[in-house]
Amino acid sequence: MKALVARSYGPLEELEIAELPTPVPGPGQLLVRLEAAALNAVDKALITGALRDAIPVTHPFVPGVDVSGTVEAVGEGVTRFVPGDPVIAWNGVASGALAEHVVIDDAPSAARRPPELTPAQGAALPTGALTAAALLDLADVPSGSTALIVGATGGVGSYTVQFARRAGLTVLATGRADDEAFLRGLGADHVLDYRAVDIAEETHRLVPGGADVVFDMANAGPALAATAAAARPGGRLVSPLGGPPAFDRDVTALYGGTRATEGRLASLAARAVKGELRIPIDADYPFAESRQALLDFAGRHVKGKITVTF
Repeated sequence: MKALVARSYGPLEELEIAELPTPVPGPGQLLVRLEAAALNAVDKALITGALRDAIPVTHPFVPGVDVSGTVEAVGEGVTRFVPGDPVIAWNGVASGALAEHVVIDDAPSAARRPPELTPAQGAALPTGALTAAALLDLADVPSGSTALIVGATGGVGSYTVQFARRAGLTVLATGRADDEAFLRGLGADHVLDYRAVDIAEETHRLVPGGADVVFDMANAGPALAATAAAARPGGRLVSPLGGPPAFDRDVTALYGGTRATEGRLASLAARAVKGELRIPIDADYPFAESRQALLDFAGRHVKGKITVTF
C-alpha cells in the first residue's frame, strides 16, 4: 500500500509517499481502506519528535489519527462491523491514517459513518469533536455560565464553541478580525481579535469579574498563566495541552484530552446529520499532496479542519 512515511524524527519536509506492507487485522481489529483522513497538531509533534520522550513512535511511522473509510476485513471476535461498512474512527497516537489502509480497534473510538456524511466530513469529526466534548465534560459548568475559548478557530476550538453554546454558555471566542463571521456562525457571542487586544483585559471588560471557565487550545505550560488571568476568582481553566498544576490566583487548572466514551462518536455523527453540529473543513487535499497538506496545516491560520482525500 502507499503511505505517507516519516523514516526518522525530523522536519515535515522529509516526509515521503512510499510503499509499505498492507497491515493485517488481529483479534478485535478492523482493516480499513481509507477514503479520507484529517490532520491534527499531534501529527506534527509525533513526526518531528516533539513528543518523543512521552510518546515515542516506531519508524517508518505513518501519521494520521482521524480515519474515514470502508471496512475491508475484520479480525477474530469482531461483531459490530462487517466488510463493506463505512466507518469513522479516532485511532489515537498509534496513527496510520495517511495511508491507503490502516488497522483500527473495534472500540468506542470507532463508529459507522452515516451515509449523509462525506468521507471528508467523517474524517474531520472524531478527534476535534471527541476532544471538545471531553473538555466540556471536564469543565462541568452550569448553563448560564460564561466561557472564553482561546484558539477557537482550530480543529478542537471550532467544536468547543459549538458545544459551549449548546450547553447554554455565553461564548467569547478568540480569533482574527476576519474570523468573526466564521466564529459567530458557530455560536460565539463575542469575538476577540487576539492581534488587536489583550485577551484577559478584553474579557474582563465584556464580563466584569472574568469568565467562569477558560478553554485554551492554543497555549501550554507557563503561557497558560496569561490566559488564566481572564477567569474570575474561583473560575476554571481547561486545556488539552497541559500546564502548571496551579496558578498564583484562585483559578483551578484542569487538563484532559481526547476520550471516546461508549456511543459518543456515533451520537456526534448523528447530530451532524441532523444539522445540530457543523463540521468545519478549511481545505481538502488529494493524498498525493498529503505532505503539502501537513506543511500548510503547520504554517498557516486554519479555520476548522484540513482533510486529505484518497
